[in-house]
Amino acid sequence: MEKIVEQGLLYDFYGELLTEHQKQIYEAAVYNDMSLTEIADEHGISKQGVHDLIKRCTKTLQSYEDKLHMIRRFEAIKSQAEELKKASGQDVDADKLREIAQHISDNILEELT
Repeated sequence: MEKIVEQGLLYDFYGELLTEHQKQIYEAAVYNDMSLTEIADEHGISKQGVHDLIKRCTKTLQSYEDKLHMIRRFEAIKSQAEELKKASGQDVDADKLREIAQHISDNILEELT
């Protein structure tokens, strides 16, 4: 996964667990695409401080994902929903569609437990 997309997902799922200061810096870097120098000037800290904080935040957010697996579960459920949508558009009989739907719903429920 591209680094910026991964950082965005991590923040979307776990960003509320960061302090307000960490959120401001991380959002500036990831969502607003500001340079380290711009962020440092805006927040009155060093460029190195910004770099270190972003790195620590990413590591912290990744550790939450490593323990909770919310992004992995989200991606798995999203994939199953896409598969169900694809199957519903196919020319299959009702029994086969029910079988596919049952299989996918079982997979989704397994992800959630």
